[in-house]
Amino acid sequence: MAISRTAHRHLDVDGVRVFYRESLPDRDDAPVLLLLHGFPSASHQFRRLIDALGDRYRLIAPDYPGFGHTQAPGDFTYSFDRLADVMEGFVQRLGLARFVMYVFDFGAPIGFRLAERHPEWIAGLVVQNGNAYSEGLSQGARDFIALRPETPGSDKAVRDLLTLSGTRAQYETGVADPGLLAPDGWTLDQHFLDLPGRKEAQVALAFDYHTNVQRYDRWQAWLRRHTPPTLIAWGTGDPFFLEQGARAYLRDVPDAELHLFDTGHFALETHLPQIAPLVAGFLDRVRT
Repeated sequence: MAISRTAHRHLDVDGVRVFYRESLPDRDDAPVLLLLHGFPSASHQFRRLIDALGDRYRLIAPDYPGFGHTQAPGDFTYSFDRLADVMEGFVQRLGLARFVMYVFDFGAPIGFRLAERHPEWIAGLVVQNGNAYSEGLSQGARDFIALRPETPGSDKAVRDLLTLSGTRAQYETGVADPGLLAPDGWTLDQHFLDLPGRKEAQVALAFDYHTNVQRYDRWQAWLRRHTPPTLIAWGTGDPFFLEQGARAYLRDVPDAELHLFDTGHFALETHLPQIAPLVAGFLDRVRT
């Protein structure tokens, strides 16, 4: 199997030094897949997918402000609107006019903001445990989203999730065979979380997450209006985003292709051999 060449670069966007990974396929006209990562991870969560598919497709995976190798100024305001602003500028700086968007976890609220602003960009969607429906929220997720800065103990509740044990649990919960999980993912995530200012960024985003739920109706309406080609790959053991959230997409995009896997939140960690061919076939069918 061919392994792709991958470039690791920085791009300055509105005062933010955005780090990103980009595969270098031989074809100049290779389909483009924008990979939007989740919490508490970064673009490294897509490293194996890029290796698997990057020789045939142009895969681009940025780190958001507050994540991975991206460097944001000390006065950056951490909200989902601002993360979307930076990702919008990132896409514009790269000159991407049309692409398939892979949305996972935090990547869904960021990606749907981009889709609302620029529907002409979106040739198709790959949705992997990226929720946009209230029925997809577990009780634990609802309790977390309900946290507010003024609520006693809320800051500690968020920070408890940002520990090594909390990060590891996000990878392991719901996974049928934990032996398939490499420890590198949660170890690297924790390294970035422990950098100066990173926990404060994550606390701010946690308290802002309710703004995403408030937009669910708008994103569902966008899906009904534009009906983009959609591939859904979902780990059914996800402790945050339930299987019902995956199935709910079919209400608004009835022709979406749905695949469920017996694994947790980070489905690519355990089921890359199953998911990568689905993504490749989808990119072959969708004209960018």
